[in-house]
Amino acid sequence: MTEAIASTDQSRSGLLKIAAFGALSGILTPLLPPLIDKLNGAPGDVRIALVAVPFAVLVGILVRRCSANPWWAALAAAIITMVAFVCAVNAAIFIDGQANGLAKASRNILAGLTGGFVGAGVMALGIALLPSGPRAPAAWLPMLISGTVTGALLALDNALDLDLTSVLFPVWQACVAVGLTTALQRAKLS
Repeated sequence: MTEAIASTDQSRSGLLKIAAFGALSGILTPLLPPLIDKLNGAPGDVRIALVAVPFAVLVGILVRRCSANPWWAALAAAIITMVAFVCAVNAAIFIDGQANGLAKASRNILAGLTGGFVGAGVMALGIALLPSGPRAPAAWLPMLISGTVTGALLALDNALDLDLTSVLFPVWQACVAVGLTTALQRAKLS
């Protein structure tokens, strides 16, 4: 019984650390666009993908440490994360354009929910296809739900007119990192 309690405390501590690293990557994310914009000739989607590098590095580390995947799967997971970021941004922009009759706050909430879902969904689908990725959809539900719900923080970022800071990225990346870790740990245990 004592071992189970100690294991739970250690697991909680580990998840808190992962959430903290996710939040740190989310703090770095909005700081990158001014630097990346200096790259002449790079297509827009490549620039968007480069913004995701801090979180992609964290995802690669998590896939390597929390699963039985081969070393190349960590690199693949990082690339999947960058692709997911591009898909999420493009989905949010699309929904914002489609909802142009709504109030700005409502458009931002819808765009954020969509972007959060698409980003978490593309990551879940891509990482599930890795050799030791969890195949059970239920393993990915916490990540998908938290990614979708926290995506709505885009409205707060826009309401506060945040540019080089963000509420969305630190919270979304912390939640998705924890969801990813729990999904990978479930697959490793089964």
